[in-house]
Amino acid sequence: MEDKRSLSEQDICNRYITPSLQQSGWDLMTQIRTEYTFTDGRIRIQGQKSTRGPRKRADYILSYQENIPIAVIEAKDNTHPIGGGMQQAMTYAEMLDLPFVFASNGDGYIFHDRTGQTVPVETELSLEEFPSPDELWSKYREWKGITDDIENIVRHPYHADGSGKEPRYYQRIAIQKVVEAIARGEQRTLLTMATGTGKTYTAFQIIWRLWKSKKVRRVLFLADRNILIDQTRVNDFKPFGGVMTKVKNRKVDKSYEIYLALYQALVGNEDTKDIYKQFSSDFFDLIVVDECHRGSAREESAWRDILDHFSGAVHLGLTATPKEKKNVSTTAYFGDSTYTYSLKQGIEDGFLAPYKVVRIDLDRDLLGWRPPTGMTDDLGQLIEDRIYNQRDMDRILVLNQRTKLVAKRIVQYMVQTDKYGKCIIFCEDI
Repeated sequence: MEDKRSLSEQDICNRYITPSLQQSGWDLMTQIRTEYTFTDGRIRIQGQKSTRGPRKRADYILSYQENIPIAVIEAKDNTHPIGGGMQQAMTYAEMLDLPFVFASNGDGYIFHDRTGQTVPVETELSLEEFPSPDELWSKYREWKGITDDIENIVRHPYHADGSGKEPRYYQRIAIQKVVEAIARGEQRTLLTMATGTGKTYTAFQIIWRLWKSKKVRRVLFLADRNILIDQTRVNDFKPFGGVMTKVKNRKVDKSYEIYLALYQALVGNEDTKDIYKQFSSDFFDLIVVDECHRGSAREESAWRDILDHFSGAVHLGLTATPKEKKNVSTTAYFGDSTYTYSLKQGIEDGFLAPYKVVRIDLDRDLLGWRPPTGMTDDLGQLIEDRIYNQRDMDRILVLNQRTKLVAKRIVQYMVQTDKYGKCIIFCEDI
């Protein structure tokens, strides 16, 4: 008998674990992924330079089908006990939302069932006893409450554009959780994802799977800024092609299936009020509200009038910052978030950059500014004679030269660090 203690971890995988999986019916090409890296590694800032921390990588991810991973295996060499990798595997399982966790050193497996359906929860298995795909899928179905009539929806594949792009791990979790919730009949769903983590792409994949599986037929994507609609239409939603339209010019064409609209365009003005009422109340099966904390969370808002008109549809709210105030509540309408991917987690995973305050004091901010007597603004109006300070800048007072200087200093900083790096700039005032 071969002395396993002399073998490396990779040898253990190649000679014992992978053959064991194949013997249990797992397909090497479509169901087994080895050395699966799922984070980018935290960005660490050191002066003007940045480095990345280690990426998280699972030894094995097992999927019932391409878009439904259900198990993780952490392998160790044979100098470790069978369950030596269990703690690490549990950490990955929690992050990846996987119910079935295995650890192995080549002698067998320790199996931890996070669904609680196995008694005891943690059991030892021989190499020959590894569960088949159908055995684990049956447990998964029971855990998630997936019945025969919704399985087609839950298992429907993602849109693939041929580039090899696939959802990041947290996007995959968000998509699957929302699809499963809607398939089970939930009418109000909230998805919370930090800015810059791909909410629109995630929403596209949710809509695509529900639309392709015929769970929904007509969809309204609602936003409050025109640039969001236009970017969505030409970028993430482009695969919808000819079945998609943007509501504009106060015109309603009922021959499409995917509609993108500004809520202002649907509500109209005094002369052309309530354009949305040209659609019957049951016209849409799904309403997706982008940045839902801005308007739809407020009971007296125009958004709420639209949502109330289409009350029979499924309503999916997207936000980075749910609001909970006396007269505004995101969760009161949509319910608790089905899935949350926070700014903190995005930074920890390395998909978002950590923030570092770089303070630059300008003379007008420090010393203030007082207009010469009788000075008028660009519109010819007299400027109030007083001292303006930092609190007034870009709120009450706009100094064009100061604005140009701020932009110049931002660009200088970006060029000094990484001129090709992605950047988001938040403007306090337009």
